[in-house]
Amino acid sequence: MRKLCLVLLILFGVLALSSVASAQVSVGVSVHIGPPALPVYEQPECPGDGYLWTPGYWAWGPDGYFWVPGTWVIAPRVGFLWTPGYWGWGGGAYLWHAGYWGPHIGFYGGINYGFGYTGEGYGGGYWRGGAFVYNRSVTNVNVTVVHNTYNQTVINNNVTVNRVSYNGGSGGVTARPTPAEQNAAREQHLAPTGIQTQHEHASGSNRALLASANHGQPPIAATAKPGVFSGRDVVAARGASPNARGADRPATASSNARADRPGTAGSNARGANRPAAATREDRPAPRAVNSAGNNRPNAARPAPAADRPARPNAQGPGRPAERPQASQPPRGRPSNAPEPRAQPAPRQNSGPEPKGGKGEERR
Repeated sequence: MRKLCLVLLILFGVLALSSVASAQVSVGVSVHIGPPALPVYEQPECPGDGYLWTPGYWAWGPDGYFWVPGTWVIAPRVGFLWTPGYWGWGGGAYLWHAGYWGPHIGFYGGINYGFGYTGEGYGGGYWRGGAFVYNRSVTNVNVTVVHNTYNQTVINNNVTVNRVSYNGGSGGVTARPTPAEQNAAREQHLAPTGIQTQHEHASGSNRALLASANHGQPPIAATAKPGVFSGRDVVAARGASPNARGADRPATASSNARADRPGTAGSNARGANRPAAATREDRPAPRAVNSAGNNRPNAARPAPAADRPARPNAQGPGRPAERPQASQPPRGRPSNAPEPRAQPAPRQNSGPEPKGGKGEERR
């Protein structure tokens, strides 16, 4: 009986060690074609306390690369953090290094997954006692739902920030593990949870998530919970960023979508597409001022010469400064006007106004 118990204990220990060892196996799949660039997307709101963000990644399946949307996952153990997986070049192929849970963040290829995963460590939060505290500067949390928050700027230590999704090889990230990351790799790890595995399998069965179908811009880039691919909490990719900023900066992706914004489109299409310029022809006041100021007849609305007497100046008649005073005779009589009367008194119904004059004085 004692021998049987001893054998069972040894067998149980071997199984336990094998499960831990399998969680620490880094290489899973090897491919001769590099994965696409990381898409740009916004982070769904955190569902509640205890959820940790696991960024999206490109996985390999029978039909090629497919996108596994980023999602919020409950940590399997208090105090454990998620180290994302990554693709790395080695032995003439791209090798997949699976992610894992552990007390510290390990090496994940220097890949900038965004939302606190800048390529080294994690700035999205930390454990304090039995609760996880979220950094609101890089994570989307509702303070009315999640009360353990703080706000701290996350500085990217990478010299070149890009959307490259693999380490090494041609055009890959050149980061190498730090001493702290090497120590984290030797710690006890836990493999992805069952719900994370199901999330990846569900992504692989969705044809819309294939890179060959979405051309690097998956329609489901992130979800609020694993395996939930519909509803208001599903986020689509916003396209590649022209300056290759991180995924936690959605404002970068908006520079690609400026053509969809009416205000921005107007600024790019100056001139013929401006409605204000088209309505300037319908404004009579500015055209009247311009025609009078420049002494040019209005080409659009000509006036008969017989109906309009000639004006001595551009200011027009009827202005007080140019009217003759009642006590003085009018100035500038035409040459064909009759001689003035001997008496300088003002005229009172003495006859018709000579042609070419100013007309009868107004009272």
